[in-house]
Amino acid sequence: MLWLFMGLLVVLVCVLAVLQYNWIGEISVNEQKTRQDDLQTAANKLSSDFNTELSTAAAAIQPNEQQVEEVGRQKAYENRYNQWRASAMHPRLFRRIAVAGEENGRLALRLFNAETGALELAEWPADWTPVREFVVARLAGRDNGPLRTDDSTLLDIPRFRGRPEPGRGGEQDWLLLDVDSNYAGGVILPELLAQHLTEDFRSQYRVEVVVRANPSDLIFGTDSGQVPSSASHAQASVTLFDPVRPNPGAFGRGRGAGSGGPGSFSGDSGRGRWLLSVWLRNGTLETVVESARRRNIAISAAILLLLLGTGAALVQLSQRAQRLAQVEMEFVAGVSHELRTPLTIIRTAAFNLRGKVASNPAQVERYGALIQQESERLGAIVEQVLRFASAKAGHVVQERQPVSIPGLIEETLQSNRGMLEDALCEVQTRIEPNLPPITGDSLALRHALQNLLANAAKYGGAGRQSVGISARAVHGNKGPEIEIRVADHGSGIPPEEQTHVFDAFFRGRRAVQDQIHGTGLGLHLVKKIVEAHGGTVSLESEPGDGSTFIVRIPAAPAEHQDELAPSVG
Repeated sequence: MLWLFMGLLVVLVCVLAVLQYNWIGEISVNEQKTRQDDLQTAANKLSSDFNTELSTAAAAIQPNEQQVEEVGRQKAYENRYNQWRASAMHPRLFRRIAVAGEENGRLALRLFNAETGALELAEWPADWTPVREFVVARLAGRDNGPLRTDDSTLLDIPRFRGRPEPGRGGEQDWLLLDVDSNYAGGVILPELLAQHLTEDFRSQYRVEVVVRANPSDLIFGTDSGQVPSSASHAQASVTLFDPVRPNPGAFGRGRGAGSGGPGSFSGDSGRGRWLLSVWLRNGTLETVVESARRRNIAISAAILLLLLGTGAALVQLSQRAQRLAQVEMEFVAGVSHELRTPLTIIRTAAFNLRGKVASNPAQVERYGALIQQESERLGAIVEQVLRFASAKAGHVVQERQPVSIPGLIEETLQSNRGMLEDALCEVQTRIEPNLPPITGDSLALRHALQNLLANAAKYGGAGRQSVGISARAVHGNKGPEIEIRVADHGSGIPPEEQTHVFDAFFRGRRAVQDQIHGTGLGLHLVKKIVEAHGGTVSLESEPGDGSTFIVRIPAAPAEHQDELAPSVG
């Protein structure tokens, strides 16, 4: 049956291994897709946040029509600019900020002075020529289409008038923002990457931000001095810096048609001026997921091997139990062999009594005492073996009847008086009055108490010694209980042996060294007898301070105590 069980277990483990391999494969495919989607989603959010950063700055600097009418265009722009500088988280986001508009019939450019916060007339920078031509065309009423600035860092944000004049567009002036790519790549992009990927993104990812129109122009890179790579093999990519132009027909609102204000920026539309690409440092998502898949398969295989090992251990334990049973049988045979010693002594004494010794009264008394002593020893061994066999068969308790605790203790002491006197033991009893009775097998309980007294006599120390036995009523977890304590004043039991004293066949190191007679069954039988009565037995012992065995047995139910009392004796 054991080998059949192991065969079935092996087949079951093989089936589970195949199923787990398939399940882990399906999970790995889904995990790869999920991680790809999560990485792309994080990149899209980063793009949206970067564009929002530009949109928020533009909206904070550009005044509305009412503010311009109240204090004039130049003063309105200066007020808004200074307010933005005082509250902005990234006031160095732009290298240059200017306002372009018509003054005295000509297009004028005024740059903000970063120190004074004032708008000052300035010449058009050479790299702003496309923007200047576009603004001139718009002021002349020509619609040349959107401004093409894919390779520029300049943003042009128009401010519309309430009602357009005939023959002209709706733009009243333009806010020009020149983004500082060094600051964006050195401060803002690292902050956004740490927010949307992970704080330690440099160790897990390789990230590049380049100009789309010129991929060799690197804005940001996690690896210093790296040559920009092709984004075709990136795990995630997204465009940044994508202005949404205000709707020229949306006049009267003081802002563009986009929801973000005078210069609204969306997430990734695929038309951004910059391109962000992300690669995993430890390989592609496929390799990472495959590595996790192999790791999961290894863990599953270890679990299945553990299952097989558990089955093998069960088989081994079963075989060990069989060997233990064999040891028990050998023990019984050994005990039977030891019975020959008292039998031989008894036979020899009887033979001598038949001879001339019979005429000597002193010798007859001596041999009679020897026969009695060895007979008691013989009876004790037989009693232990028989009770052990009964306990193994589940017949610890034979017949339950009312048992008086004082009577039980008195009968046990009387029947063991000779043994206690030979061991020079003085027994001190302390029994609480009016103890309730218990129901149980009085013979088995006397045997258990006798074993405890014998133990106290054997290990209580040399010379005259004192053994204490007490009984009292206590309240247990399940109701009233009777507690019996048997204490000696010997050398105590070593801590490492205390957990084994109730095991069958166990004998302590001291008993073996001092060649104290015993079977190793006494305390084991005490535990079996007490537990059969629904009680517990425990040990309190300190080396050099004696040992106390504590027996607790439930008292008879209160409704039965009165009817049991007359028969208790």
